[in-house]
Amino acid sequence: MKRSSATILMILAALFWGTAFIAQKSAMDFMGPLTYVGSRFLIGGLLVLPFAIREYKKRNIVLTKQQKILLIILFINFFLGSWLQQWGLLTTTATNAGFLSGLYVFFVPVIQLTLFRTKPHLIVWICAPFAIFGMFLLSGASVDPFGTGEYLVISSAVFWAMQLYLLGHLVVQTKLPLTISTACFLVTGLLGTIGAFSFETVSLAALQIGWVEIVYAAVFSTAISFSLQAMGQQHVPPANAAIILSSEGLFAAAGGALILGERLSATGYVGIAILFVAIVAVEAVPHWHNNKRTRAFVN
Repeated sequence: MKRSSATILMILAALFWGTAFIAQKSAMDFMGPLTYVGSRFLIGGLLVLPFAIREYKKRNIVLTKQQKILLIILFINFFLGSWLQQWGLLTTTATNAGFLSGLYVFFVPVIQLTLFRTKPHLIVWICAPFAIFGMFLLSGASVDPFGTGEYLVISSAVFWAMQLYLLGHLVVQTKLPLTISTACFLVTGLLGTIGAFSFETVSLAALQIGWVEIVYAAVFSTAISFSLQAMGQQHVPPANAAIILSSEGLFAAAGGALILGERLSATGYVGIAILFVAIVAVEAVPHWHNNKRTRAFVN
């Protein structure tokens, strides 16, 4: 797969993630966060499971001990990122959650450099702040006063950053994007379900009322989006992928306009332009630089 094709896959993933914040927020009117996380990811995992089994049989590889350990760490980060974000949506707005979740754009290169001793491309350090600023303008150039919900969502962004880095590392090594994604879905779904029955009141009536929100997130925001992310990250470095995936803020704004009838302000359109430039630059500049070095070497 070409890197440009991988970029398109991740932009499609961001599209579904961006529009899912509305469903995630409204679902909290009917059920607890663990109930939503459990039902969403179990359904999403079962939808992708046949494709994952087929992929695993085709690859027929044995994971190393290190890969198994990283996989377990990935599961933990995936669950905590999902749960904390959903928990935060109980008390924060979808706009705040959309912006604060996008802080993984900053956390990914920091984690890559400090924990894994790998330097991201220089363009990442330039584009990441621009992407965050673009998302801030998209959110209305203001954030409501911070409370518990906001801090929960910021915490989730740290775990999403770890998930993004570890996923990229593992899919490059194993070439098992669907298998790893499905395992994440099912483990998170099981943990969410266990937690829901342990700490929340699980109601069949609530699930029936919120079935649209659950199904939308299970199909589009889980089964499709995370699978596309995993396939795309086989060809795009994690820090670059984080900036590309931050376009979910753009699609969240578009979803608000189409579904809720919201209108973007002038600063919102400026935010779109800045975010778009950051996404294009983080992919175009390294490609241009590599081509320039190749031509110089040939000459």
